[in-house]
Amino acid sequence: MPTFSTGKRLPFLSVGLFVGLGKLQENFEMIIVIEDKASFESNLKNAGNRLVVVDFTATWCGPCQIIAPFFKALSENPDNKNVVFLKVDVDEAADVAALCGISCMPTFYFYKAGQKINEFAGSNKEKLEQFIINLR
Repeated sequence: MPTFSTGKRLPFLSVGLFVGLGKLQENFEMIIVIEDKASFESNLKNAGNRLVVVDFTATWCGPCQIIAPFFKALSENPDNKNVVFLKVDVDEAADVAALCGISCMPTFYFYKAGQKINEFAGSNKEKLEQFIINLR
């Protein structure tokens, strides 16, 4: 662990913040939080032919909170390095939820080349992982 000249250890979370050390933190947030329709459409376009997984969620939704750590872990999995993970809070980005016709949470949409190719609702971890494996 890097040290200052005083011999004190740097806090663990700070290590990845020092770009000058030559190595960036390897595990970092891989989920893009969507705030509005424009950012949603932009991210779909920028993804090109890569798989895009969209998690429609809400802070008050119990099942959403249960599956959130698993969604984050999937986004950090090296096997999914070519998958784009988006998170849409239906209350914060109501225009996106309306555009997509979301009526329950969590709902997961899967896109390729800007087109929706699949979807499912619920907090089934195995199903989510299998969809990603099969579609990526």
